[in-house]
Amino acid sequence: MLGTFLTRSLLIVFGYAYPAYECFKTVEKKKPKIEQLLFWCQYWILVAVITVCERVVDNLFSWLPLYGEAKIALFIYLWYPSTKGSVYVYKTFFRPYVASHEREIDHNLLEVKNRVRELRVLLWHKAGSYGQIRFFDILRCG
Repeated sequence: MLGTFLTRSLLIVFGYAYPAYECFKTVEKKKPKIEQLLFWCQYWILVAVITVCERVVDNLFSWLPLYGEAKIALFIYLWYPSTKGSVYVYKTFFRPYVASHEREIDHNLLEVKNRVRELRVLLWHKAGSYGQIRFFDILRCG
């Protein structure tokens, strides 16, 4: 087992820094190949999903031996040139799941946006009322 610090450092290097640099090199080519761009888009989509799920998964499984090392191996598998795991995981698991739930996801996102908008309006009114009360308090005392 590697130490927690070393495991996290390797995860940052192999899961984020190195792939970000490779993605940068791809984007900065004069004529990048669409397959390479799609590959890196799929990689970063999966990394985002993993990062979101990490909070729950880490709490449940971090006690397992070699858990951190397995995460490092997963990230390397996803971008490693000979495995191109991102393509497989994206096409086999992620895309079918999201495609079959797309309407539900869109509906839920719209609902969240509407609730945030309502909350923003409510907070704006409350802040205005509070500001008005405080302003008149200052005028009365001053």
